[in-house]
Amino acid sequence: MTATDIKVLVVDDEPAIRRLLRVGLSTEGYAIREAATAREAIERIAEDLPDLVILDLGLPDISGQELLQKWRAEALALPIVILSSRTDEAGIVEALENGADDYVTKPFGMKELAARLRVALRHKLQQQGEKPIFQTGELSVDLVKRIVRLGEQEVKLSPKEYDILRILVQHAGKVLTHQFLMKQVWGASADVQYLRVYVRQLRQKIERIPDQPQYITTETGVGYRLREAE
Repeated sequence: MTATDIKVLVVDDEPAIRRLLRVGLSTEGYAIREAATAREAIERIAEDLPDLVILDLGLPDISGQELLQKWRAEALALPIVILSSRTDEAGIVEALENGADDYVTKPFGMKELAARLRVALRHKLQQQGEKPIFQTGELSVDLVKRIVRLGEQEVKLSPKEYDILRILVQHAGKVLTHQFLMKQVWGASADVQYLRVYVRQLRQKIERIPDQPQYITTETGVGYRLREAE
C-alpha cells in the first residue's frame, strides 16, 4: 500500500485545522476526507471506510472519547490517532485505554504527525502478518524462540521481563498505558511500582545507557513506548 492508496478521515470541528491537515497530508500523498462532527464521521465511515482516522476529542455533538468507545465496541479495526489540544495525562490515558493507537497534542508539527500515522499504519500491518523476529537498532527479539539479543550478545531476561518486552514488541511504536501493561502481564490491576521496577531492570539489560534509553521510552504519567522496528 502506497501513501496515495491511503484514505485518512480527519474528524475535527475547526475548519483551520482541517485545512491545515488537508494541505499538509495531501503533500505526503494521503487522500483526505473530512468531518466536522461525530455524526458526520459516522456517516463518512458508513459511506467509504478509510484506512486511518485522525480524531479530535472536543467535538460539538458527541465527545471524541464517546465516539472512540463506540467504534471500538463495534470492533472497528482502524488505526485511530487522537489530535487534541488537551494535554492532561488523565485525558491521554483515557483515550489510549478507549482504543486510540496514538495521541498527538496541538499545536503539532506536520512531520511528527505524519510519522505517527506511518507507525499506526505499520502496526496494523504487523498485526495482520506479524513477523517472528523483531529488530530495532542493536536490539532483536525472536518471538518464536524467545531469544533476545543486543548486538551479538544474548540477553537473559526473567519471565516477567520477557513478558513486558514481548508485549511492547507486539505494539512497537505505540504508547502502552501502565494499566494495559499491568493487565497483560499480571492479569489484573497491580501496583504501578511493580511495573516501573521491571522496566528499570529491563533497561539495565537491553539499553547501552539505561538512564538515557533509546528503545523503551517513558511517556510521562501515561506509560511506555518501544521504538518501532527498522
